Amino acid sequence: MFKFICYPKCTTCQKAQKWLDENKIEYEIRNIKEQNPTYDELKRFHELSGKPLKSLFNTSGLLYKSMELKTKLPEMSEEEQLKLLATDGMLVKRPLLAGDNFCLIGFKEKEWFFVASI
Repeated sequence: MFKFICYPKCTTCQKAQKWLDENKIEYEIRNIKEQNPTYDELKRFHELSGKPLKSLFNTSGLLYKSMELKTKLPEMSEEEQLKLLATDGMLVKRPLLAGDNFCLIGFKEKEWFFVASI
């Protein structure tokens, strides 16, 4: 079963959940604001995604902008960035869909199609 980590008020997360339901994909839902991913989970999600660490940040979020992370992130180590992400779920891009050997960050239907065949 997949982990679907989302923010229920987010329209993109709602679209992703609807897509999962329409494709009859079983998942365990987790509210990112109530239960933020841990440092270890984020490190694993980053590795499984195959994407740059910056892709895990919610760059359009108010918290990201108010903390001026656009200018601060390049000066931070990966460990510092992961520790920062683990402090608040609103810093993390959502939704996240994680399986045993993959993690999808954000909802792009084309990227999610392979999940339906697993």
